[in-house]
Amino acid sequence: MDNFQLDSYLRVQTSPDKLSAFITFARMTEDFACTPEELGRFLRSKGIVHGLHTEVLEQICLNPLAYCKEQTLIAQGQSPKPGRNGSISFVYDKNADTGALAQDEHGKVDLKQVTKLNNVNRGQLLAELLTPTAGPVGHTVTGEELEPVMGKPAHFKIGKNVVMNGEGTALYAAIDGLVAITEKGKINVFPVYEVNGDVDYSVGNIDFVGTVVIRGNVLSGFKIHATGDIRVVGGVEGAELASNGSIEITGGIMAGGKGSVKAAGDVRCSFIQEGNVIASGNIVVSQSIMHANVKAGGSVICSGAKGLIVGGVIQAGTSVQARMIGNSMSTATFVEVGVNPELRDELQELRQSIKNTYDSLDKTEKALIILNTMAASGQLTPDRLAMRVKLNATKRQANVELGEAKERMLDIEKMLEDTGRSKVDVSGTVYGGTKIVIGRYTKFVKDATQRVSFQYMEGDIAIVPYSP
Repeated sequence: MDNFQLDSYLRVQTSPDKLSAFITFARMTEDFACTPEELGRFLRSKGIVHGLHTEVLEQICLNPLAYCKEQTLIAQGQSPKPGRNGSISFVYDKNADTGALAQDEHGKVDLKQVTKLNNVNRGQLLAELLTPTAGPVGHTVTGEELEPVMGKPAHFKIGKNVVMNGEGTALYAAIDGLVAITEKGKINVFPVYEVNGDVDYSVGNIDFVGTVVIRGNVLSGFKIHATGDIRVVGGVEGAELASNGSIEITGGIMAGGKGSVKAAGDVRCSFIQEGNVIASGNIVVSQSIMHANVKAGGSVICSGAKGLIVGGVIQAGTSVQARMIGNSMSTATFVEVGVNPELRDELQELRQSIKNTYDSLDKTEKALIILNTMAASGQLTPDRLAMRVKLNATKRQANVELGEAKERMLDIEKMLEDTGRSKVDVSGTVYGGTKIVIGRYTKFVKDATQRVSFQYMEGDIAIVPYSP
């Protein structure tokens, strides 16, 4: 059939965005017959030149009766895809101190690891913004190009003692010190306070606006609070450690159920025995966690040469990874993943903060309307002019804070949505007496099982083969 004949049988329609094209039979007779080539020429004559589904055209020609009563998709365009998002590239020598605990083949930790600190000098370049890129162009079914979509730009989260260049594309150290990433990804340079020995009665408690390095042990009953990181070359007893950054303890934690170790970032150590450890990020242990209370916003990882978790309560927002969980004596061991109360609390606080900021913005804008009207009629006195300048600055700052709060809200909501993928990985053996909780679901392990993962599947906790 030629185009004129096909025109009496077929109607061609496109979606409003021109990303889809459809054909509908206006009528059907026994005389209807065409080849895929003829149908393709007919569609191109109607302006459908991109994304033709040739296999569908072939099926229509083979069996037109199957398609004569319905609308059929015969061409699909491509929406423009977003490009690569902008990101932050750290320029200083991060390899000078990776934060990982060096182990030999027997899983022993190198106690000399943290003697090398990631110090930077005043004026040193710390990080640069990598600009987002444009994605591939899209095409409509009529052959028009659709403008590419740019990726989302990244923004520095400015902490203490850092400065941006005028273009806002690079970040520099304002003082000599140690780089620390604190809560919500803020980049800081903190001064360093070092103790060349134990934290005992000769040193006392430490509360420092910066990073604290202890080249010895922290004894029971003492407190260390730091706005930066805390590094302990020795061990920690029943002491209280709190950091707005991360905490690294090479000698491990032997707390006897006393004190606590809390970090807004990660906690890394060689072992935890009867300790209370809380981290907003990950908790990474190279040897064992025994009879401890451990909570991580991210993952709890205990997968070194020993990799043992026995007794106590282990909670993680994302996953728990270990070589062995429980023991042959069926010691009660509680492992929970997929729940992050800290993130939920922060989400609630952000919602309230955004509401308060909107209320404040509303009042600011109403006052500015009045002042702008007075300025237009020449009635603005010097003190009201100063108020107008101040209110404009307040408005700008409020909009910046709103943007940051909304971005953080989206990040948290995405993390909470991902809890369905939470899991418990056991590369060795999980013993009876272990209780696994994923979200609202619970499974009791009765018999020792080797190399398994516990995952949420279709309303229950499934046991599947472990794969690294």
